[in-house]
Order: sequence, then structure tokens, then C-alpha cells
Amino acid sequence: MTRTNNSAKVKKIVLTGLFSALIFVFTAYIHVPTGAGYTHAGDGLIYLSASLLPMPYAIASAVIGGALADGLSGFPIWIPATVVIKALTAMFFSNKSDRIVTKRNLAAIIPSMVLCIAGYSMYEAFAITKSFSAAALTAALAQTPAYLVQIAASSALYIAAGLALDKTGFKKLI
Repeated sequence: MTRTNNSAKVKKIVLTGLFSALIFVFTAYIHVPTGAGYTHAGDGLIYLSASLLPMPYAIASAVIGGALADGLSGFPIWIPATVVIKALTAMFFSNKSDRIVTKRNLAAIIPSMVLCIAGYSMYEAFAITKSFSAAALTAALAQTPAYLVQIAASSALYIAAGLALDKTGFKKLI
């Protein structure tokens, strides 16, 4: 492996660690408690990470940051769902363009929203209650407004940060 390849790989690893830390902070410390957990804007940094980094690195930052947030903020029961949901969320976005905020990445917010609502609601209805019932699913779906706020806040963070970074030509630097 050449020095240039090593340098590029180190940059990706460093950015993965940085995004893991940012996702953790924006999830665990900048949040609003809700009925079953909390609402946060950390997903916006998952979107940003996935728009900048190659897929394996983006998935790693999403999973590490999200799982650490759940585990260290008192909600370890959510870690299995978070690992799957955040990994899949990262996969909706693409780093293939020379810009962060693209039509494709903006459209990726929609399946991310559906996955967040359906994934966490199903996990709550099946895994946390330990028995599936219509009542458990209905109770879990009652969290939908909080998830919608989470996606709206995350989307706003992603778009604002992405547009600012696009103006600076940040993607060309990594």
C-alpha cells in the first residue's frame, strides 16, 4: 500500500471517529426525553456522515455513535434496534456526488423516516413488551410524533450543515 493510500485510509478512519463522537453527543446530550426514550437530532449527523464517507465507514460511525448514546444515556435496551436501524439509515444516503446535499440524499430522508418510525415501533412492540399484541403496537406507534420531530430536526441539521460544507468545497478535501 502506498503512502497516499495510507493517508486516505487514515483520513477516513479519523472522520469515522469524529462522526461517531458527533452522533453520540447530538444523540445522548442534545435531546428531549419522550415517553419511551428521547428525541434528538443525531440522525442528521448520520445523514451527513453517509453523504461524505464510503458506506462501511458511514455505517460504522452510525452504529458506534448511536449504540454508545443508547448505552451511556441509560437506554441500553434500545441498542439492538439502534444498531440495525442506524446501519440501514446510513445505506439510504450516497457519497458518490461531489456535493453533500443532492436530490438523491434529500429523497433518502423519506425512507429513513419510515425506517425510524416502523423499526423502533416494531422493536418496542415485539422486543420490549416481550409479547406482540395490537395494544403493544398501538402504544409503540404513539411515539410517532416524537419520531417525526426527530426526523425534522435531523433533516434541518443535515441540510444546514451540508449546504454550508458544500459552499466551502469540503468534499474535495476528504
